[in-house]
Amino acid sequence: MAQRAARFGSGKHDTDRPAQTLRRADRPRIERVFAAHGLGGGLFDVLATLRRSGAPYTLTPTELYSSLMVSSGTISTRLKKLEAEGWIERLPNPEDARSLLVRLSASGKERIEQAVFPHVANEQRLLDKLDPATRQRLEQDLKSWLAILESDNQAA
Repeated sequence: MAQRAARFGSGKHDTDRPAQTLRRADRPRIERVFAAHGLGGGLFDVLATLRRSGAPYTLTPTELYSSLMVSSGTISTRLKKLEAEGWIERLPNPEDARSLLVRLSASGKERIEQAVFPHVANEQRLLDKLDPATRQRLEQDLKSWLAILESDNQAA
């Protein structure tokens, strides 16, 4: 537990607050949308990541867990659930016989496309609660943060 606290922070530092705030923002309504489509947040994230990857909607498990910033064990559990539902397929990787590819199935693509519109509407409802000046500042601050993160990723 001490290692986890050291790795992820104590929750008492200013750097912890933005992530905590984002996680709490309207979580019950967001989870209701996911549940209405048979998805938990983690399953939604995997399907959405595969969909955003573009046709043929295929990634390696490593690409998925790196993109989602979860452990390999977490992604394995999510993939098992998604495969059991028929929303993904695991295929041999023609470039590496030791690994598999994860592809969004037709029913998985349909599922994520049905769930994403209500999810985006929820996000819009959250933003609509802010006055225009606050929204503009938030957007600019997030763009600045994204630029820093992208720069860090290119340097790594």
